[in-house]
Amino acid sequence: MRILFLGDLLGRPGREAAITALPRLRETLDCDAVVVNAENAAAGYGLTRVIARALFDAGADALTLGNHAFDQREILEWIDAEPRVIRPLNWPRTPGLGANLIDVAGGRKLLVTNVLGRIFMNPVDDPFSALDGLLRQYPLGSTADAVLVDFHGEATSESMAIGHWCDGRASLVVGTHTHVPTADAMILPKGTAYQTDAGMCGVYDSIIGMEKIEPMKRFITGMGGRAAPASGQASVCGVFVVTDDATGLARSIHPIREGGPLLAAQVPSGV
Repeated sequence: MRILFLGDLLGRPGREAAITALPRLRETLDCDAVVVNAENAAAGYGLTRVIARALFDAGADALTLGNHAFDQREILEWIDAEPRVIRPLNWPRTPGLGANLIDVAGGRKLLVTNVLGRIFMNPVDDPFSALDGLLRQYPLGSTADAVLVDFHGEATSESMAIGHWCDGRASLVVGTHTHVPTADAMILPKGTAYQTDAGMCGVYDSIIGMEKIEPMKRFITGMGGRAAPASGQASVCGVFVVTDDATGLARSIHPIREGGPLLAAQVPSGV
């Protein structure tokens, strides 16, 4: 299976860059499935139904969320009816699905899940136990032809621990939330593709996608208002993974980084 994952969409610049790039990337990479983290798509805080529809129309098969999943209160009215939008699996007593089997061409199934970390994050249930139960229920290469885990966490060590916890049981474990692409795309010893953070789709001349003034105030004075997404030319960041049809394990992983003034094009070709 050929799977494209795009990291956190940050506000209008990030989502418009992703929406523009998705049809081309889907065709160029001959994708079977596209998953996008959209928890910051609505002005940096949450997801609206209109934005979700635009992303699906552009070619996304599933949208994952994170700690800002319910910042837009309207999502409470429609997330139960939209199984392609995946909220955090280990966020207790919330509406919507924490995982779902997505239909892929050829009758195949892609299991998509979104899990929150607990280091430097708000209290949630244990992500390791939540994932263990899910992966036992949907074994890779059997019930699920491929498995994608979006780990939404702050600490790189926790992300790496989740990657090794899932090694051999997931096709891809990819981090989101820090908005900074890491240089550690690899295939773990038991065959799971991994990257600590896919990076964001947003403006990198910023502080993690936000205009610099308010975050600077908060660091310098301990006070600051609500940050707004930065304006300017956005970059599109993510990962592209090819899995083995028999086992569901990864054959290759390639970072995607294109556009914007700071990132040179790094779209894989001939894979």
